[in-house]
Amino acid sequence: MSERTSLIVGLEGLELLPQERSFLADARPAGIILFKRNLESASQIRALVGAARDTIGADALVLIDQEGGRVQRLRPPLGRALPPASAYAALYREAPDRAVRAAWLAARLLADDLRDLGIDTDCAPVLDVPVAGAHEIIGDRAYGTSPAQVVALGRAVGEGLMGGGVLPVIKHIPGHGRATADSHLELPVVGTSAAELEASDFVPFRALAGMPAAMTAHVVYTAIDAERPASTSPAVTSRIIREHIGFDGLLMSDDLGMQALKGGMRSRAEAVIAAGSDVALHCSGVLAEMEQAAAGTPVLAGAAMRRFASALAVRAGREPYDRAEAEAELADVLARHAAGIESV
Repeated sequence: MSERTSLIVGLEGLELLPQERSFLADARPAGIILFKRNLESASQIRALVGAARDTIGADALVLIDQEGGRVQRLRPPLGRALPPASAYAALYREAPDRAVRAAWLAARLLADDLRDLGIDTDCAPVLDVPVAGAHEIIGDRAYGTSPAQVVALGRAVGEGLMGGGVLPVIKHIPGHGRATADSHLELPVVGTSAAELEASDFVPFRALAGMPAAMTAHVVYTAIDAERPASTSPAVTSRIIREHIGFDGLLMSDDLGMQALKGGMRSRAEAVIAAGSDVALHCSGVLAEMEQAAAGTPVLAGAAMRRFASALAVRAGREPYDRAEAEAELADVLARHAAGIESV
């Protein structure tokens, strides 16, 4: 396996620029992440991914946020329509077994779509448990307000993605559901007791601790660390994520560029790695910022490299399924969701 930096980066546009190629060849990040600005056509996406992998190696991850609903970078006609997590939550209330099956089938279908474009990692499922009064940034991205329901549907999505050789990234560990602010814009602070967090928010992550990758939350939990968000807190990472939750997969930060964090990109990257994450994520595609982040991230080694190798191994998964059944179930969930919106 090639030597890699503990960093995943975005790209500026539709083609790999000469200066980006030079940066990737020098920094050798663990992967890249794609956004709408990078997506124009299937052939263009394959060419961009191919150029990046030619530069940094076939064992680099290619990430995308393709949850469904509000958060899907590939939209029709480039990618198929996907319902939000709340659509499966609604079906679960009527028919739990069918909802779980439908969620698995949709994820398995999505995995084929992504792999066809060269994408092997989906930043999903969301395992956050929202509460009344929380900021809407999670909202319909959640699979329910019951930890048990979130576990059932989240597991189905994660396993469906892995069944198609796509690495799922559970988020936002250890839980973003109580945040009363959007961490893209400011730092959320949660004052809930540790006991209550353990009884609710942390439950889905603990139940799915065997998943191969996770993304941290830029959220302060005052009962654990009143000074630092989870992503830069050694206490949250070691005591909660690694020990209480028991997660031993590849741990990456949420985007370093979000306004919940302070300081330059190098110091943000250093803080994430020092806290115990394996990989820092930088999404903007701004080259100067990527260079700063790269200066603050080490080469993957030891346990971090072991976890990275385990995450890569997911790409070999190929579980058979009935594609026609998957497409029919997805169409039905989309129709139910649309009917629900119209009836409001």
